[in-house]
Amino acid sequence: MGNAKKRVLSGMQPTGSLHIGHYLGVLTNYASLQPDYDCFFMIADWHSMTVFYPEFRKAHSFIPGIVSDWLAAGIDPEKAVIFLQSNVPMHSELQLILSMYTPVSWLERNPTYKEKQEIIDRDIDSHGFLGYPVLQAADILLYNAELVPIGEDQIPHLELTREIARRFNHFNVKDNDIFMLPKPLLSRFPKVLGTDGQKMSKSYGNTIMLTETPEKLDQKIRKMKTDTNRVRRNDPGNPENCPVYSYYDFFAEDKKSEISAACRNASIGCIECKKLIIERMNNVLDPFRTRKNEVDKNPDIVADILRDGARKAKDAAGETMDRVRDGMGFHF
Repeated sequence: MGNAKKRVLSGMQPTGSLHIGHYLGVLTNYASLQPDYDCFFMIADWHSMTVFYPEFRKAHSFIPGIVSDWLAAGIDPEKAVIFLQSNVPMHSELQLILSMYTPVSWLERNPTYKEKQEIIDRDIDSHGFLGYPVLQAADILLYNAELVPIGEDQIPHLELTREIARRFNHFNVKDNDIFMLPKPLLSRFPKVLGTDGQKMSKSYGNTIMLTETPEKLDQKIRKMKTDTNRVRRNDPGNPENCPVYSYYDFFAEDKKSEISAACRNASIGCIECKKLIIERMNNVLDPFRTRKNEVDKNPDIVADILRDGARKAKDAAGETMDRVRDGMGFHF
């Protein structure tokens, strides 16, 4: 590979604007990987078809905003390859090839597919929904990724990719394996609570978007529920029952112990607690907002980055596909 750094592949579906849960759980992790790994970060627009089915036109409307969010969060196109999945046609080529080696029974027992059948109110009995894990495998194997940043709950999904790679290698390898088996790079993806105390999610309508103005952020935090047992200002509170206090983990960890004690002995009120976390959140998000505004003023920046990223991704993918075709005897 000519690169001492281990390669990392990760992706995000363009299913909507990003909120602070994405920022804390994914984007800060992406940025932290750049110095130590050869990073490929993918906008997984083909995967988003499972979300927007059958109205696929909506998916691409979110792509420019997501890329500018990535850049504003510190993801550097000089240090990482940022690319759009559909700009690299080798993804679908490798998916087709791998699908020939993947038993249907492996896909039918995929727990995510079963869950989607239960919760999605549309007919998803299609080849695309059943076979999307094969596309996931192609995404990873196409770039010879050694590591995939995931949480522990996603390990079974990565193991399916490894099984597909093993099966392909078994039938096609003479000397060296064509595909290396990717390993999980276990990452902590924190649970960020929304304004109603549930996990932050667009489907719950409880998000704090990365694009919120300071004024809108202030409004949302001030309206958030706190410890429901604390009725009056001089009532002692329990910070563990307060969604606002959970934000201290991310934005004001140095104040966490102090605020906890003050809440419990009622020396600080909820309004004061919210005021402090609003200030700290804005201190973190203000540089993000500034960088994002700079990018959004010049949409050519995103187009240029995706064009350059596609070129680099195609080069890496092309090397893999040469090995795949050679192993299968498909070069004439």
